[in-house]
Amino acid sequence: MRMNVSAGPATAGLRPLSARSVVLSMLLAVHPPELPVKDLVRLVEPFGVGGSTLRAALSRMVAAGDLWRGDAVYGLSDRLLARQRRQDDAVHPRTRAWQGDWEMVVITATGRGAAERAELRARLTALRLAELREGVWLRPANLGRGLPDELHQVAATYTARPDEPATDLAVRLWPLDAWAATARALLRHAAGAPRPADRLTAFAAIVRHLLGDPVLPPALLPPDWPGPELRTAYAGYQREVAASAGWRERGRSEGPR
Repeated sequence: MRMNVSAGPATAGLRPLSARSVVLSMLLAVHPPELPVKDLVRLVEPFGVGGSTLRAALSRMVAAGDLWRGDAVYGLSDRLLARQRRQDDAVHPRTRAWQGDWEMVVITATGRGAAERAELRARLTALRLAELREGVWLRPANLGRGLPDELHQVAATYTARPDEPATDLAVRLWPLDAWAATARALLRHAAGAPRPADRLTAFAAIVRHLLGDPVLPPALLPPDWPGPELRTAYAGYQREVAASAGWRERGRSEGPR
């Protein structure tokens, strides 16, 4: 059996900041994800990113297809808009009452290369499915989303009721204790982060960790599950960033679509 792996507290995903990561963090946190250069200069300064460094980073990001530029405004490209949607869903997942059913996806396609198999695994993991054994993925049917139509080209989908107790199966499929321990470590780190750069690093790690939350029904979670607390903390940080870029609250939206 393969198990989805979550980093422990000692490897919680804290990464050093670059000018690119600061810009992306600012844009990913606001809606719509676009900012004028003058506001970007003001917002990134507390993170030790000077104006010349920022402009060089923006030029590289436009050339790489990360950003678009229009009338001195920079915004996320379509590819990174998809990343923002995934992050938004991680912070505000759509759920429904769980009646005991499970989603099951059985891979039926054969002859795929290693890259195609890896891409499919990443897509299934992003759908918060876990692999029970080779080619068999499942999760409780408590998410307010359907499976994408293109998945039916490579897999068969079922509604199932496993004989194994649901709590035991959840523990087999997801490293819940490890995920919770990392979440609590990240919350402590964010609460004690003294500088803007430290806070940004902490909350960037928090939103990455939220992407790995299986969003299980409460009945299947260990006591004192820290998922809601982690979401609340990150949502508060998003509001801080949005307030710093207060022009957005006036509903401005420019640039190519």
